[in-house]
Amino acid sequence: MKIIKKAMIGAAAMAMLFGISGCGDNNSGQTVSTDGSTSMESVIGFLSEAYQEKTGIKVTYNPTGSGSGIQAVQENRCDIGLSSRDLKDEEKEKLNGTVIAYDGIAVIVNPENPVEDMSVEQIAQIYTGEIDNWQEVGGEDSPIVCIGREAASGTRDGFESVTGTADKCKYAQELTSTGDVIQTVASNPNAIGYASLASVGDSVKTVSVNSVTPSEETILSGDYSVQRGFFLVTSKDRNLSEQAQNFYDFCISNEADDLIRKAGAVPIEK
Repeated sequence: MKIIKKAMIGAAAMAMLFGISGCGDNNSGQTVSTDGSTSMESVIGFLSEAYQEKTGIKVTYNPTGSGSGIQAVQENRCDIGLSSRDLKDEEKEKLNGTVIAYDGIAVIVNPENPVEDMSVEQIAQIYTGEIDNWQEVGGEDSPIVCIGREAASGTRDGFESVTGTADKCKYAQELTSTGDVIQTVASNPNAIGYASLASVGDSVKTVSVNSVTPSEETILSGDYSVQRGFFLVTSKDRNLSEQAQNFYDFCISNEADDLIRKAGAVPIEK
């Protein structure tokens, strides 16, 4: 089953439906507040819409990035945090992280770029500046422009962890959302970027990595190496409200699997 790559279509409309707002607007007891990863926008959108239709309970989503979502849980500003990276050891002392899906991190280039495949080593060398011309990896004689995410991004954390480039990347631009990375690469023939596979559409080209194209099958099998989990983050120090617990249970149930697929991600094996 191929991953649907156009899951971001209608994201703005979904955001309005789900009531994007700051975390903490949960006084009525009829709202579940989530905060965090912009890469999880489509997944949380599909899950929230289905849950609201089923229960009448509204789920809000504040797309601030994984680090900010984790912090929001720690500071009791939302019910559930959303993270596209695993929790750090110090965060695990106070928080729980539950994987609800897997996401391939697509390595993307402009559609005009003839490069089709790269190794993890080549990608790492590009982002650290060791390779700085597309000609060195089978492309045109043009300078490589490295686009990435801001330091708090779970996508960046996942990408740099897999490629072994943490604190070594030389970015031309560090952007605050998945959509900004895609748009920037789409507009620059010399650019390379990385983004959640669930968010990648036709405006950019996904290159294979070590001759493996990202798909549901290659992500679950582990053959596609540039991947990470999508996590629900909760506090160990306080219980979720009844409404938040019910939404959490819905997200990890078998009922959520098809919704996660529709959002372009890969549900975990249960």
